[in-house]
Amino acid sequence: MKSEELLHVIDIIETRPGQTHLSEKPAELNGIAYHSGQVSDGYLFVCIKGYKTDGHLYLDQAAQKGAAAAVVEDFQDNVPVTQYKVADSRLALAALADKYYNHPSRKINLTGVTATNGKTTTTYMINSILQEHGLNTGLVGTVIVKAGNNIEPADLTTPESLDLHRFFSRMVEEKVSHAVMEVSSSGLELKRVGSVDFNTVIVNNISREHIDLHGSYENYYNAKASLVRTAGKKQWAVFNLDCPQTAPLVKETGANVLTYGIKNRDADIVVDNLDLSTGRASFQVNLKNKHFFSFLSEQPDSINVNLSVLGLHSVYNSMAAILAALINKIPAETISRALLNFKGVERRFELIFEDDFMVLDDHFANSGNINVTLETLQMMNYEKLHLVYAIRGSRGVTVNRENAEALVYWAPKLGLDKIIATTSSSHVGEKDLVTADELKVYKKVIAQAGLKTEIYEELPDAIAAGLKETNKGDVLLLAGCQGMDYGASICLGQIHKLKPELPEKMVFSALKNRVAGV
Repeated sequence: MKSEELLHVIDIIETRPGQTHLSEKPAELNGIAYHSGQVSDGYLFVCIKGYKTDGHLYLDQAAQKGAAAAVVEDFQDNVPVTQYKVADSRLALAALADKYYNHPSRKINLTGVTATNGKTTTTYMINSILQEHGLNTGLVGTVIVKAGNNIEPADLTTPESLDLHRFFSRMVEEKVSHAVMEVSSSGLELKRVGSVDFNTVIVNNISREHIDLHGSYENYYNAKASLVRTAGKKQWAVFNLDCPQTAPLVKETGANVLTYGIKNRDADIVVDNLDLSTGRASFQVNLKNKHFFSFLSEQPDSINVNLSVLGLHSVYNSMAAILAALINKIPAETISRALLNFKGVERRFELIFEDDFMVLDDHFANSGNINVTLETLQMMNYEKLHLVYAIRGSRGVTVNRENAEALVYWAPKLGLDKIIATTSSSHVGEKDLVTADELKVYKKVIAQAGLKTEIYEELPDAIAAGLKETNKGDVLLLAGCQGMDYGASICLGQIHKLKPELPEKMVFSALKNRVAGV
């Protein structure tokens, strides 16, 4: 692409000419990169500032690899390439990527989902409904990136803007008509969804998470809220009215608003006849404010839903998915069928074993996640609950204190008198190791509540201790983020040894389509 045509989309404050000044003639740019290792001859290198490093430090390396020019926030001395100074290189990168790939998100009906908990499951539910309707779909999220039939593992929940627009471009090439993506708080704060053209934006819930990363809960909240605050009158915005942090945002968007709720009866769609006794919800969704759905050719009064996945949180996720589907004019019977056939996402209150006792696997990321998961267990029928909890490593004292406080709150309600915990030392990398302060705050909160705890350094030992106490009719919950990623495979391996009479295929069936921890 001609440099003049590409650079026209960004606001350049000042230009510092290099040995070859691109503005002297419309030179060709062969690509864009934000990592010096990805630079080739004729590339435009964009220096972005991250949480851990600064791309400006690598501009000289990019020049040596053939960069033709650079976009910077601060001019770098003694570098032989032309530098274009901008106020925000992350916003510039997004605009450049969007232009370079010919505005691909404008050619796709795109739904963006943000939440403290439930982003992954909600995006998968929406994707399943769209596919059930016969649409060619794309998906960007924590687990995978999908463009039609092409699937690859994901590196980031929300990719850097250059990578994201490239994924959208691939979707266009694959003739994808509808796509859905997870939008993380860091992705929003770091402008990774800059220049992305959403048709629908969804906020499922907001609770305390990533406080140490964002510096404060207010910063985290504002990052999440920006997804809907920036939405315009041609877009749809979907809100969970049961969430006290999400509900006020209804008045802070310029988009067309639709709402859902279980407890709040003022929502546009509400739940009736909810049954969670088996853990798998059945309920009726009533379209309360039908004038909002006048765009539907066939307007249902209600939608009957039976979920194959477990949990109260799955009901909330499905409500958001239902509204996204209705916005896309998907028939009610298609929605019901897709949600029944939806088998869930790994480590999201996932049922991994069911025989004479039940084993559930949940990522337990934060106090909000813990509250919804344990509230679901309160609604289920079983004999006794056993909990193996992987302490969150290198996520800070705040999240670990709040997680422990959530456990303490629910313990008496669920008959928990002991928590088996683990630092999962051999099953996490350096970035996820439990620090001394994180272990200390966990112990302190549990001790102050008078709860017993057994702490194991190794994940297999903790799971073995949990299985030893699990009897017929009980539930064993494997809970925790990175430290419990391998919990399912370890637990099922131990169950197979304890119950050799069970068919191996049955015991390990939950691992069949796993991405993590196998």
